[in-house]
Amino acid sequence: MNNARVTSTAQPTSALVRRARWPALLIPLLLAAALPGCGVLKDAFQSERRTDERRDAIESDTPAESGPDAFAFNVEAEDQDVREYLARHMQLQRFAHLPDLQDAELRRLLGAAEADARELLATLGYFSPTLTIALHDNPAPGAGQRRDTPARTITVNVQPGERTQIAKAAVQVLGSDAPAQRPDAAELQARQDRLQRGFGLQPGAPFTQRDWDDAKSQGLRQLQAQRYALARIDKSRAEVDADRARAELQVQYAPGPDLRFGALQIQGSERYDSEGLRNLARLPVGAPYDQQKLLDTQQRLASSGYYDAVFLALDTEGVDKDAAQATVPVTAQVREAPLQKAVFGVGLSTDTGPRMSLDHTHNRLPLIGWRALSKVELSRKHKLLSTDWTALPGPDGWRWFTGLQLQRETTGSYEVNSSRVRAGRTKGSDHIDRSYFLQFDAASNQGPDAPPSSSAITANYGWTGRYFNDNQNPTSGYGLAAELGVGTTLVPERDLFTRTLVRWQSFIDTGRVQVAEGISRASRLSLRLEGGAVLAREGATIPVTQLFLTGGDTTVRGYGWKKIGARTVNDTLFGGRYLAVGSVEWQRPITIRGNHVDFESATFVDVGAVADKLGDLKPHVGVGAGLRWRSPVGPLQADVAYGVQDRQLRLHLRLGYTF
Repeated sequence: MNNARVTSTAQPTSALVRRARWPALLIPLLLAAALPGCGVLKDAFQSERRTDERRDAIESDTPAESGPDAFAFNVEAEDQDVREYLARHMQLQRFAHLPDLQDAELRRLLGAAEADARELLATLGYFSPTLTIALHDNPAPGAGQRRDTPARTITVNVQPGERTQIAKAAVQVLGSDAPAQRPDAAELQARQDRLQRGFGLQPGAPFTQRDWDDAKSQGLRQLQAQRYALARIDKSRAEVDADRARAELQVQYAPGPDLRFGALQIQGSERYDSEGLRNLARLPVGAPYDQQKLLDTQQRLASSGYYDAVFLALDTEGVDKDAAQATVPVTAQVREAPLQKAVFGVGLSTDTGPRMSLDHTHNRLPLIGWRALSKVELSRKHKLLSTDWTALPGPDGWRWFTGLQLQRETTGSYEVNSSRVRAGRTKGSDHIDRSYFLQFDAASNQGPDAPPSSSAITANYGWTGRYFNDNQNPTSGYGLAAELGVGTTLVPERDLFTRTLVRWQSFIDTGRVQVAEGISRASRLSLRLEGGAVLAREGATIPVTQLFLTGGDTTVRGYGWKKIGARTVNDTLFGGRYLAVGSVEWQRPITIRGNHVDFESATFVDVGAVADKLGDLKPHVGVGAGLRWRSPVGPLQADVAYGVQDRQLRLHLRLGYTF
């Protein structure tokens, strides 16, 4: 029985392996040692230098001197993969283009060719090939034929034989069978079972060296992703029965200590409050190590606005790798962002026309240390001046905030000058945002038949849950948001009222679309619902900023921005106390080669209604189609929609996604 056994131990991932060059130099060095005289030794070293020059010329794809190739090189095999692999990697092909290859060197190459081919074929799982290597002279070129035709041809004929298949693959995690030494033995046993089930080379699969290396590495990465960041490959073995074309694999992982998150140590932070930023990072100190949680922590710091660059790493120096458990601090290397930043922007919306804005950020206000985000925005229908101040979160994750907003906008068919002041607390987590706050609203209305000016104060609570695969450009998952406010009007008279708003969006997979050869992408339905209500006595004067209007790019397409209201009196549109909006959109990858990565088509139906009484809700329908593009700055959507009730066609453009 012909058996082959390959045993390996773990090597550093940064190790480089280089094939030795001494075989090509062996003959000249032996001659130099055997023949006396400085002249002979000098000739040997000159031969060695010429060999190096020729090899350097091969590696740089530049011939050392002009002339015909040393030989033509062909590989004959029925399997195309085998043929191309040998033609690309055999040593013979590296020397074929040398015009002055010596006969002694050619004989050495022919002598080593079979072993070289067998070694390469073994990496593909062929351990019993039949090889024929032939050298023959080519006929001299005749009249009119090229003079640079090689004088000789080397042909390697390959019958690879039966490809070796996996008969058994055994995965072992050390410590899984030793509960006395490892308190986490049950966890290690569960990990071992999962690695065994998901191992990349299962019985019946063909054996290749690349797949064997990939399977071991993939198992190691899975083990390192949670709790066992210091895991390593203790040893591995591939035992091949070449006669039966069967291979038995065994890999053994050493998990190292069961790691727990230690304290977050921020290095490079001088300007900002490190303790507050630790609270913002929300590293779960004391929890088992999880690579994804570490990345989430890094992302929260990177997106906080306080740092331009953030890199998190486990500080494993000094950890006893033979210990069963260890707590490891996390080091955050940061580069701080400037104290202040101003951004000028221009934009265009089919709802509000051209737009200019100026955003200013102050990351640490004097005395209180809060962050201030201030904004000025000017457009044809909307003018805004606002500032929002936010503190760093406390240990419980909650943070204080306050804000002031002055706004002038076209609401329905009249102008509204409004002001808003709010203050409260908010908390954000991986999926859920919560807030509670007091808010004062005042609205001064201008225009014929405009409703009377009014003001109100409310206590509010907001909750938003996002369970999308990508919050910036989702294609699956769902989101749900709810707002509840209870308060009283102040001017012109006092009336209690309640305001609530609920939003929901979900994506439903509708199958995959073949967009190119071997490439498919999912299509989906995007479903959206929104409903709101203001409950108060019939004669109460509610600030118009608390009432509902709909229509536009993000609500009911086919209608102008906030052009669907409760009623119209003398061409003046009024907001209503009840809101209902629904949308169904079919998003499908475009099946044009070259566009399958970034572009999708969309077909949709939007329905919306606003009224002062539930029984008066009358649907406004918009239908249309559009294009979606995953641009470098965010998702861009362009839609053409027809408003059935208005009998008008509109173009809607939108950049970015928010829920």
